Amino acid sequence: MKVFVKNFMRYRFLLMELIKKGIKLKYRRSYLGILWTLLEPLLTTIVLTVIFGSLLNRGDSASYPVYILSGRLLYSFFSSGTNGAMKSIRTNSSMIKKVYVPKYMYPLSSVIYNYVIFLISLIVLAVVSVFLGVFPTWRILLAVIPLVILLVLTVGVGMLLSTMAVFFRDLEYLWSVALMLIMYSSAIFYYVEDITEKHPDKAILFDLNPLYCCIAVFRDAVFGQPVHWGLCAYAAGFGIVSLIAGVILFYKKQDKFILYI
Repeated sequence: MKVFVKNFMRYRFLLMELIKKGIKLKYRRSYLGILWTLLEPLLTTIVLTVIFGSLLNRGDSASYPVYILSGRLLYSFFSSGTNGAMKSIRTNSSMIKKVYVPKYMYPLSSVIYNYVIFLISLIVLAVVSVFLGVFPTWRILLAVIPLVILLVLTVGVGMLLSTMAVFFRDLEYLWSVALMLIMYSSAIFYYVEDITEKHPDKAILFDLNPLYCCIAVFRDAVFGQPVHWGLCAYAAGFGIVSLIAGVILFYKKQDKFILYI
């Protein structure tokens, strides 16, 4: 552990440069630049509110756009963070072949720069919430907990995917399908209560999804409701296990990367 920390501190400046590079490349040749980080979730929320607000009879609820936006922001980070980490080793293959750098820096930097963009996008949530009359309470401070858990979860899953994608390139296509399944089971644009009232046995399908648990706890904090600590504990446990598994798998397979990239 001491050697790992020492090695990380030695290359921490490189990690910062990789994070800066990722942010710059994301908005390269874009006229709106980082402003799009604020506009994109806002415009998407408007579309989802108009469509699903009508279909689900939620259009008259002022809090419904905040409900959608809070779920969509967390899901978007998880999706972009894991996708970026999964492709990071092969994307940086030329550098890996020429210069020695701890290989975990690449998936880690991919997740972190997406996390920075995600944190910036939370400004939109704050503005929309106040505009629609959803004012924060002291429980908004608890929102930090699911945000940290989400970061750990994304890093863990990202490390697993980045390792497996080197040897199994079709994983990119499979993961896109998995993300669609995760999205629809994360209750982004519908209320879980609407389903569990009619089908109580389906509640476990949501509770087993760690991303939904993060979203649910985050929403509790945003709306000033008591936090569901059971969901929080499950998401934290899942995130820690995925992180440990990801680090172990990455460490065991990293020396073989050069043969496949």
